[in-house]
Amino acid sequence: MKNRTKLWLLMLISAITSILLFSSLSLVMGKIGDRGYDLKSLNALSQEVLNTIATRQAFQIEDITPILDNAHSNHPDIRYEWISADGSTIYDTFGEKKTYDFEQLANRMLNMPQNLWGVDEPVTLTFSISQAHQPYYLLMSLSSDDMKNGQVYFFMRTFKALSTFMLPLIVALLIPYLLSLWFFSSMDKRINKLNHALGQLNLQSELTVLEDTKKDEIGQLTTHYNAMARRIQNQGEQIKQFDARRNLLLSNLSHDLRTPLTMILGYAETIRAGLYKDEKELQASAKVLLQRSRYIDKLLDQLLDITRQDEGNLELHVELHNVSEMMRKVAADYLMFLEGQNFTVEVNIPDEDIQAWIDASLIERALRNLLDNAIRYGSEGHYLEVGLTEKDDALFMTVIDKGRGIPLQDQKHVFERFYRVDGSRKGEGLGIGLSIVQEIISLHDGSITLTSVPFERTVFEVQLPNHQREQSKS
Repeated sequence: MKNRTKLWLLMLISAITSILLFSSLSLVMGKIGDRGYDLKSLNALSQEVLNTIATRQAFQIEDITPILDNAHSNHPDIRYEWISADGSTIYDTFGEKKTYDFEQLANRMLNMPQNLWGVDEPVTLTFSISQAHQPYYLLMSLSSDDMKNGQVYFFMRTFKALSTFMLPLIVALLIPYLLSLWFFSSMDKRINKLNHALGQLNLQSELTVLEDTKKDEIGQLTTHYNAMARRIQNQGEQIKQFDARRNLLLSNLSHDLRTPLTMILGYAETIRAGLYKDEKELQASAKVLLQRSRYIDKLLDQLLDITRQDEGNLELHVELHNVSEMMRKVAADYLMFLEGQNFTVEVNIPDEDIQAWIDASLIERALRNLLDNAIRYGSEGHYLEVGLTEKDDALFMTVIDKGRGIPLQDQKHVFERFYRVDGSRKGEGLGIGLSIVQEIISLHDGSITLTSVPFERTVFEVQLPNHQREQSKS
């Protein structure tokens, strides 16, 4: 069932229930808390007495006495007086005998509509009956305390007068329901608009922004929807970019694997067939086989790194390590690797030991990735520098080369997975080395920055918090 139908049913049921409750409670409360006489009941009693008098033709004292005494015994709070045309009392149930003049009777009736239910004011009603053109008067009087506490009477002589009174009353009663209907209808429209937008929302759909300036709960939901829609759109764009880079990765991987595999197969076939000239050529072929095999092994390691990143399997195992000694060993490996390649290598590591709480294997892996990157893409500068400094409560590791550098527009992307500057196929790798470095440094609560001036200096600087110093202070 739709909300609009529910709303109409709710309003109809509410209106009927309110009317029934009002009527029922008014009757019940009237009977419980509003005991006494009202104008209608007094008129009924008077008509009963007058009908008895007329039927019995009881106009004289001996005839009227039993009738009035019987009425008084049934309603002891009411005083009955039987008055002749000259104002003299024929019979009084209170036993008084007096003659009324016009002024006295007028005073008893004065302001009667206003004083009928006045506090501490007597209530008097007058009725007349005639016999042989001779009028007689019946006076019924009682204390205002014996009247009902709450009475409202409306005397409408025409339907026009009734409609004049009822129309404003009906409008006044309907206004709350009409306002409620308008309010809930507007809410229903806003909810339907939000529901429709949510139903259309997906990664492929265009962004639908809803305008709702109200500050209520639906307005807040609309604001959250707009923010969610923008996030989904951004995530969709990121997924598209990621898929494009993944496809590029597969293309690059097939190319990077096919070339060394072709070489391996060629040299392996040469060795198997014994087509080499001498031992020296055999050793050269074996060296190529070893280099290409190591390259393939490195590519597979990088694929494993991608899987670990996706699964979040990079775990930190922190222990106290000698950072200086670790960096010296890594620098020595690269000095041996670059020997005879016309490279200038500078190692700026302090002689004193610098210790810190790190995961040594991950930090070494990050450092080697930075050094491999500097050699691969900065080889034109024939320069490599690795450094370590300690300042305040932080360690700074630097890797510097003087190669072609990284353009400014690419610097903010180099730490993204599968990103390669200008889509270059120069060098080897899948474009994930620097993203691995950034994740490792982030796990250590550190940071990495890049500054690059082509063929002058390209600097990767890693900053790590020196937890060893912090612990010694505590």
